[in-house]
Amino acid sequence: MKIKITTKQIAITAIFAAIYAVFRIIPLGPMIGLSASFSLSDSLAPLFGIILGPYLGGLSVIIGTFSAMALGKAPIFLGLDFLPGLINAVALGFLIRKKWLPVIALNVILLGIFLVSPYTLLTVQIGSVPIPFVWMHIIALIFLISPISIKSIKNIRKSNIAYLALSIAVLAFIGTMMQHLTGNLLFQFIFGEPIGGWNITNFHGYWVPIFFAYPIERIALVAIAVLIGTPIVKILKKSVLPFEDPTTDKK
Repeated sequence: MKIKITTKQIAITAIFAAIYAVFRIIPLGPMIGLSASFSLSDSLAPLFGIILGPYLGGLSVIIGTFSAMALGKAPIFLGLDFLPGLINAVALGFLIRKKWLPVIALNVILLGIFLVSPYTLLTVQIGSVPIPFVWMHIIALIFLISPISIKSIKNIRKSNIAYLALSIAVLAFIGTMMQHLTGNLLFQFIFGEPIGGWNITNFHGYWVPIFFAYPIERIALVAIAVLIGTPIVKILKKSVLPFEDPTTDKK
């Protein structure tokens, strides 16, 4: 399929990329094990996918990430820092257009690679009960393959503010967990052997505190995405969303 890009689309993409770059400079919280922090821009990636679609939403994330580096945001993953946000935006861009198969396939592949990695800690012992490290990612995958995601995509087209907020929350949750998987894989690839020199013991020393921290961090990102995204999508529904106009109720 040939993709045509208009001057208006280029302008809107540039604006969103600039916003992403500014938000990327704003720290949200420390990354465990690294002298770096999460950025407020992590909450924008799912919204870019919903509003701009998979291609221009993803492009905005890439441009915004490198623009932030130019503004002084130090790279963490050898310049591949755009990948987690890109996965989030592209996945939701396809999802909002009801293209479930590539999103499900990507989610399963990311989860599978993470689970078979020798650096991954599969379970964390809570008392006498072993809890899967990826318990929250499994919930997100269930949301994705169940009627929950279908209902959310349908309801995001409605005018009811509660439906809109809940739909953004569900979709952002799916996207942010895929983003988290991608970030974890980059973490292993960049800091593990042979590039970073970390061994299994090094990684396992960090997975336990990450296990307790990441649910809070992901919920916070979803909440911010809802707070930012609900009024923006509501306003855009009353005017014109830039491209395929996926969230406008045309009935």
